Amino acid sequence: MTTAETSTRGEFVRQPNRFTGRVTADSTSGPGEGPDDQGRWPLEAGRYRLVWSKACPWAHRAVIVRGLLGLQDAISVATVDPIRDERGWRFTLDEGGRDPVLGIGFLAEAYAATDPAYTGRVTVPALVDTVTGHVVTNDYPQITLDFSTDWAPLATRSPGLLPAELRPEMDALIEDVFQDVNNGVYRCGFATTQEAYDEAYARLFARLDQLEARLAGRRFLFGERITEADVRLFTTLVRFDAVYHNHFKCNRNKLAEMPNLWRYARELFNTPGFGETVDFDQIKRHYYGTHANLNPSGIVPAGPDLSAWTD
Repeated sequence: MTTAETSTRGEFVRQPNRFTGRVTADSTSGPGEGPDDQGRWPLEAGRYRLVWSKACPWAHRAVIVRGLLGLQDAISVATVDPIRDERGWRFTLDEGGRDPVLGIGFLAEAYAATDPAYTGRVTVPALVDTVTGHVVTNDYPQITLDFSTDWAPLATRSPGLLPAELRPEMDALIEDVFQDVNNGVYRCGFATTQEAYDEAYARLFARLDQLEARLAGRRFLFGERITEADVRLFTTLVRFDAVYHNHFKCNRNKLAEMPNLWRYARELFNTPGFGETVDFDQIKRHYYGTHANLNPSGIVPAGPDLSAWTD
């Protein structure tokens, strides 16, 4: 993490998302054109490419929602190597080390083409326009919402991830989960003072305890239906025992020791669209292999045993 993402109290402060364009059906731009005067890109099947890492929980959300909505034919996917070098996310999983559609070796090239003055971290997910090579958005919270709304004309399924009658309560829960759990594990892992770590740790497990109690009488966070809130929680939970418990020092207990959350997470894992997008090998190699300040040796632990996810 860069020093710009650490407060004077030693707290991890996530950088803001630089690119916040939107792909919408009401863009006034024509096919093949760039964004209109309101920053809206035209909705076109096959034009945009979703760049993700199988290791990243923020990018993982977008791939799950894309699949649940049946947007695979509308939005292509590019997968970066879980191991970054000093230039950031790279396409070394592809032949010749270049993405076959975008023609670039590093996602940083698309960032630079969009904003040559950009100096922040290059992050995934990133929705990249294949016509101009520019990044439309790296605004991970908005990307999945847009898939369910603005991309609906191109979706082949309608799972109802954003039920209107639940939005006020769901949006509030999503924000709480982001602050204390999704980002909370990072606030534990990248804290540089004991005070900052202790505060993040307390908030993380207080929220997990609340979620554990909530799920005592519910199949999913909002009853019998899977929503956007479940997707966002899942991508953190599925990484918890594999990396956050040890690597980020979130070690009061394992997820598998919280029976309601464990039952819930495993049901989601075994739901079509979820488990097949999880790659524990890439998750572990990324976290243990790229955070030299937390794991200087770069050794990836052999454990824990993760077979219970599919038992």
